[in-house]
Amino acid sequence: MCDLEDVSHHIQDRVSSIQRMLDLSVSELPQNKMKTLGQELFAIEMLLEEFEKCVGQQKEQLKHLQHLDESFQKNLQDLQHIQNNVPPHMPRKKDPAITEKSVVIQKEASDVQPAETKPSKSVVRMMEFITMSEFEGIPQYMKGRVLYDQLNAAVQSINTAVAAKYKIVNQSVKTLNNVSRKLHQRFKAQETKDTKGQHFIVEEDIQEFTQMKVDKRFQGILNMLRHCHRLRELRGGGITRYVLL
Repeated sequence: MCDLEDVSHHIQDRVSSIQRMLDLSVSELPQNKMKTLGQELFAIEMLLEEFEKCVGQQKEQLKHLQHLDESFQKNLQDLQHIQNNVPPHMPRKKDPAITEKSVVIQKEASDVQPAETKPSKSVVRMMEFITMSEFEGIPQYMKGRVLYDQLNAAVQSINTAVAAKYKIVNQSVKTLNNVSRKLHQRFKAQETKDTKGQHFIVEEDIQEFTQMKVDKRFQGILNMLRHCHRLRELRGGGITRYVLL
């Protein structure tokens, strides 16, 4: 890489040498001095070319640095956007202090033998969100144009429908209003011996409790969820039940 300061010093030295040569001559320069003057002028010309070359290299380096700065600023903005827009279903880094405290609590709880209790019917199974590695493992022909966030938004809608359905199912019929009582009757009528102990929904539940459209795109999303082992289909009585796994 050229050093502009060194080249500039060389040019100044040559110019000073020529200036001294001209100052010392009171008459026409002798032949040998003319020859030396020509050599000095030629040397200055070469140095000027080198100087221009160095300036060009410095300009290219400046452009490259400006490009790197723009790229860095863009990456910084992208990282800031990602940090400020982390999807709610993504796992968060746990606080070590909280984790350590929870381990101590669990250890203390394990020392106490609780009374044997029956599982509560009010505990409703929820579908786990799709991880990025699972999403990347879905064949492209199956994903189509569905994005990762859109797939997990569908998971959230399904969980909303499941929670709303089993909130009604787990209530006493006497406490329900007329609308909820009819829904309760439909839910019970859709149960079979194969659904005992399982949580499931049907397309009508999606339409009842969510804003999601039950269309061809929705069927494609169900195919992806089956591929990721989040649900299975159970048909019977003209109804397709989507059982959570």
